[in-house]
Amino acid sequence: MQKSIEIEHKGQILRGMQHIPAGNNLPAVILFHGFTGTKLEPHRFFLKISRALEKMGIASFRFDFLGSGESDGNFEEMTVLSEVREARTILEYVRSQPSIDKENTIVLGFSMGGLVASLLAGEQPADIKKLILLAPAGTLPQIIEKQMGFATFIEELNGYDLGGNLLGKDFVTELKNLEVWERAARYTNDVLLIHGTNDQAVHVEVSSLYRKNCYPHATLLHIEGADHTFNSYKWEQEVIEAICNFSS
Repeated sequence: MQKSIEIEHKGQILRGMQHIPAGNNLPAVILFHGFTGTKLEPHRFFLKISRALEKMGIASFRFDFLGSGESDGNFEEMTVLSEVREARTILEYVRSQPSIDKENTIVLGFSMGGLVASLLAGEQPADIKKLILLAPAGTLPQIIEKQMGFATFIEELNGYDLGGNLLGKDFVTELKNLEVWERAARYTNDVLLIHGTNDQAVHVEVSSLYRKNCYPHATLLHIEGADHTFNSYKWEQEVIEAICNFSS
């Protein structure tokens, strides 16, 4: 059953959706969206993943991070590590649900959500049975540095206008000192990496870097010709099938 949910994080509300099939002691997948994304993602990608999992008897939970979608907060207050803290709250909520098997919790992250998922898994490896990373933005510090050339700094707001989104100065500063590979490599359980070979936002080689630097045991699936958000029915179905098979 699909149902809207709200949970509190440091006085603000994270809004999301839960998909819980009938039964008890259910496995669960938590989905983390990307930079400027939402709990739906393009072409309702996350919703389709959740519905496919529900048909298999697997619960799932999708939230908007603070400052994104319908959750409280402003986008300019967001940083990678603030989202990791929110992800921790979401993980604790999911594992506390009476119908969920807390020993069978899977975390899935897309793009920047993949970066967040990898950092969360590195922090709490014992609480996450499996990890799924879709086009994970492990090189986000370098990606954002390049994009800053197209951003206008607004002094009175202490942030950058990046395509209509106000990006806080703290976001950029924090990235400069973020030790992605070291923190992510603390996770040693099963990992599935999925990446389109024609990804123009996060180069396909970033998933290879994750496997090289963090997860030598990981399964790496390339979706031939796919872009960053898997914008075709064929690509989307390949990804959903791989997620379902790995989660079962």
